[in-house]
Amino acid sequence: MRERNADERDVRENGGGVSARPILAEDRNGFVGRRGLWDEEQWAAAGQIRRVVDELGIEMVRFSFVDQHGVLRGKTISRGALAAAMRSGVTAPSSLLLKDTSGQTVFPVFSSDPEVGTAGFVGAGDIVLVPDPTTFRVLPWTERTGWLLCDLYFRDGSPVPFCTRRILRNELTGLAAKGFGMTVGAELEFHVFRSQDAELTVEHVGAPGRPGAAKPVAPTTRGAQLLLEDGLDRMQPLVDELYKGLTLLDLPLRSIELEFGPSQFEITMEAGPARLMADAIVLCRSAVRRIAAGLGYHATFMARPQGAEGASTGWHLHQSLTDVNTGRNVFVPEEPDAVLSPTASAYLAGLLDHAPAAAAFATPTVNGYKRYQPNSLAPDRVAWGIDNKGAMVRAVGGSGDPGTRLENRFGEPAANPYLYIASQIISGIDGIDRGLAAPPPTTDPYRTEAPALPSNLGAAIDALAADQVFRTALGDVVVDWYVRLKRAEFGRYLRHVSDWEQREYFDIF
Repeated sequence: MRERNADERDVRENGGGVSARPILAEDRNGFVGRRGLWDEEQWAAAGQIRRVVDELGIEMVRFSFVDQHGVLRGKTISRGALAAAMRSGVTAPSSLLLKDTSGQTVFPVFSSDPEVGTAGFVGAGDIVLVPDPTTFRVLPWTERTGWLLCDLYFRDGSPVPFCTRRILRNELTGLAAKGFGMTVGAELEFHVFRSQDAELTVEHVGAPGRPGAAKPVAPTTRGAQLLLEDGLDRMQPLVDELYKGLTLLDLPLRSIELEFGPSQFEITMEAGPARLMADAIVLCRSAVRRIAAGLGYHATFMARPQGAEGASTGWHLHQSLTDVNTGRNVFVPEEPDAVLSPTASAYLAGLLDHAPAAAAFATPTVNGYKRYQPNSLAPDRVAWGIDNKGAMVRAVGGSGDPGTRLENRFGEPAANPYLYIASQIISGIDGIDRGLAAPPPTTDPYRTEAPALPSNLGAAIDALAADQVFRTALGDVVVDWYVRLKRAEFGRYLRHVSDWEQREYFDIF
């Protein structure tokens, strides 16, 4: 018989209802209990985790959090240490929240003033990763391993303002106070390449501010044949494993599709509450990459990787608001010939008005701006259309259609889902609060007279820094933190001498 947890009780003792506890009463006085960081649903879920761990023989559990870039980081906790980690969380260096995508720390953490705008980051001291038991999953691609998403706290129990999961939760709380809930659906495009099995060499080794060379890959599909069944058949082993893995994770998978570009695929998920969908997107991206790697492929959510320049990948974010009391979709118009309700029109006007600032969250990488090309199924300007896939925002539905929604097509699949969705709430609600109305829809999205989307990450960051609505919603500390991180990343890009420059100028000058 497998050894049971040291603090295990009989599963029948206080085992049902919302008052279930995962640990003995005398051991509950940990960080989580003392600070009152879990609600009753989380306590009950923690009780279920203990049973699953014993019944399935789970030996390790990953405590993960989503950083500012949408990347999962964390620690793997052994079975013997799990009870203590559930009671009090696990610690990690606070400097993880102050790094750009290369791992370079942007703030002076070893000075007396790290210039972050909030206490708790001096000396790269620890923060606490507090697990959310309702997110527990058993990972299907590795043996006897569980997974938990965590929220971030300082050691004194106060929330870390840069916890992006909490940033979204705060915006959803504000949305509920106005009488609205948010429903989100996601279309995530990505590329899958065949790994060349090259061993790591010195050129692949990187350092903060200087990532190593990417490993060589080869294409998996020819491209130029959208939804070709034969093309998907050739990738059936991957399709089978993606379906199996994503459904075992209880993700709301809707479809797996072959996209237009070479090596390009898409996953769509059923719509659901924004808070749950953001968590699902995080886990989905991690699962796709890991499942692909197990079959000898390299999956990437980078928008425009080399070798796939003809078809960039996007993240099309479907969104609608519901009445918190009735659950009714408030975007559905009452007028027979209307496409959107007045509430939806105002929300849409807010999305358009704040698009340059929101782009910093929806397209947070240097590479993502290279997909804003005309006639590319990606937008290049701030406009909307009725069922028009060339416009930045596509309106779908109309009178009598409970699925009426807005599809924002300007995001890249690498975006942090919490920040991307939060940016939509902030923008749209400002439109509602100000009583705005959307301009007439475009029927020619790549020629219409409309403001251009930011041409690069630097321009988007400048727009965010100057947007007072975002500053009011998120606070100066959060906006300045994010702006500084992304300006550092963009500055490194500008200083890099690219292969284009070398080929263009080296011989003729």
